[in-house]
This record gives sequence, structure tokens and C-alpha cells, in this order.
Amino acid sequence: MIEKLGLFGLFIGCLLSATIIPFSSEAILTSAILLKYNKLACVIVATLGNTCGGMISYLLGYWCKWQWLEKYFHVKKEKIEYIHKKIAPYGVYAGFFTWLPFIGDIIAIAMGFIRVNPYLSCLFMLMGKLLRYIVLIYIINIFL
Repeated sequence: MIEKLGLFGLFIGCLLSATIIPFSSEAILTSAILLKYNKLACVIVATLGNTCGGMISYLLGYWCKWQWLEKYFHVKKEKIEYIHKKIAPYGVYAGFFTWLPFIGDIIAIAMGFIRVNPYLSCLFMLMGKLLRYIVLIYIINIFL
């Protein structure tokens, strides 16, 4: 995908990976780096794509009915309620951890469900995802 679509493909791949669609943004970013794309451009594009995807998950929680989430996206209400209890004390700061595998999407959906500030949520999502990609590029540089 990266070879044909370039940075646009990186953006779309990272966006999709931050939604409930199982995808690995780290693998896509690593592929782009191995294909000799500009590292700074890749980090910026991947961060923006992944943050947009995180906000899509946030909006799922904000706008969707539980029946839709369970039926179409296989997100159980009990899981959201459990995550809600864990993140409620942290509010927007929980957005920093939406990059985490497996639970990041659930955190974003729960943040939308409890209606934390969308602008600050987006900011903290962006910071967490940016830091993750910076660390990934650093690790790639060590091994290349």
C-alpha cells in the first residue's frame, strides 16, 4: 500500500488502525521508513492520521447508540463501562493513552461516551501518538 499510495497511504493506514478496524500503524510506518521516505514527514503524517482515527473512535462513543456499537463494531457495553470507571478520574488526560494496543480504541470510545472535552482529548491523543512514533523511529534508527 505504501509503495503505491505514498504518504497518503500512510495517512489512511494510520487512520484506519486507530479505529476499531484491526490494523498496525507501526508496521505501516516502519515500511515507509524502510522505503526511504522522509522520517519527519512520516512521523507527522502518521500522527495526524492516527489522531484523526482516534477522534473517529471518540465520535463513535459520542454519537452512537449502544445497540449499534455492539451489533456493528462488536464493542461490548460492559467493556466500555469498565474502561469508563478507570478513565473518568483522568478525563482528557486519558487521551494520551489511546495509542495503547487493544485498549486504545476502547479508551477513545469511552471518552466520547462520557463526553470529555473533544478539543483537549484530541490534543492529548496527538501528544501520545506523536511520542509513540518518535520512539518507534528512534528504535528503527538503532537497528538500521
